[in-house]
Amino acid sequence: MTPAYDIVVAGAGPAGCAAARACADRGLSVLCIEEQGSIGYPVQCAGLLSLAAFDECAVSRRPIQNTVTGARIVSSSGSPLVIDAKTPKAYIVDRGMLDREMAAAAADAGAVFMLKTSVSGIRDYHVITRGIDGHAEIAYKILIAADGPRSTIARSYGMERSPVYLAGIQAEGKRESDPDLVELYPGASPEFFGWVIPSGNDRARVGLCGTRLVRERFLAFVKRIGLRSDLHLVTGTIPLGVMPRTYGRRTLFIGDAAGFAKPTSGGGVYTGIRSARHAAAVATACCEQDSFSDAALAEYERRWQADIGRELALGYRLFQMRRHLSAATIDRMILAMNNPEIIEEIVRHGDMDRPAKIAGILAKNPSLFRFFSPLLISGIRSFW
Repeated sequence: MTPAYDIVVAGAGPAGCAAARACADRGLSVLCIEEQGSIGYPVQCAGLLSLAAFDECAVSRRPIQNTVTGARIVSSSGSPLVIDAKTPKAYIVDRGMLDREMAAAAADAGAVFMLKTSVSGIRDYHVITRGIDGHAEIAYKILIAADGPRSTIARSYGMERSPVYLAGIQAEGKRESDPDLVELYPGASPEFFGWVIPSGNDRARVGLCGTRLVRERFLAFVKRIGLRSDLHLVTGTIPLGVMPRTYGRRTLFIGDAAGFAKPTSGGGVYTGIRSARHAAAVATACCEQDSFSDAALAEYERRWQADIGRELALGYRLFQMRRHLSAATIDRMILAMNNPEIIEEIVRHGDMDRPAKIAGILAKNPSLFRFFSPLLISGIRSFW
């Protein structure tokens, strides 16, 4: 007979592993189900983590491949804006190694992992699995859905999903660049941006995200910046905009499954792990109180809203604004920001994970006000 678990986690990415570890640390029986045969692969991430995001992962420093101190933003006309804090701001990591360390930590805490297995359905608080060991039905008290942007669990419930999905492509290869700075190219993809991330030893990860013509734009971008690629392409999907409801039917949705990717950068590790910690706390309380109603689960949404909800909502509005800015307008904005006082404000108050503060400061700057005025008119002033 298949054993029952207090917690079943679907998905062993950073969010899923963080949830599994946090629940196991609290003494709950935990099963983590992962459809891939090896944790951390395929890689679907640029591997750029803020210092705070890396700390949230609670792993060793072994996955770190390089440290960056700032960014070089290049306009369509080629004019650069350099923002360099001269102090570490982010790490470039080996995501496969990072994910495996997080899974090992969860296993050490007592979580059981089931690989090469997917959740194909839900019935009467049982997950229906299909995998290397055939089919099974596994009972749970709480299900934590960390099964990515295409979440089978959310689809099986018929839940409303994130409003926008970006497609991303990235390759890695030889390219000489400043090892201390990430390069950002807004003109490479009109809906988002392109990037060059120095991964060390004169190597770089080059990619972009968008909603259309992604492959064509990517090939043109790689040619433009001169990457000599010698590794296979990495592709992925990024959900933008949190699903309207992140709980229900004894299930908590975390990470990309809920749409917690940051709309300003596409990164999802920090927000995913933050959501996982809140989910673990609420799941533990539900198990201790033997209460699994939607009213009890609603505490999860209250917790993540208080923590990261404001940032995600603002980020989504900034993303919507960016989609309506022409290349010429963005070039003028970059030129206006190339001011020592503005750069100093960005260095002092900028935060990759929580952009609300610096966005508020920039929006009130006289030389930038005209660019942010659509947000102010639409009511964004309430964020500040």
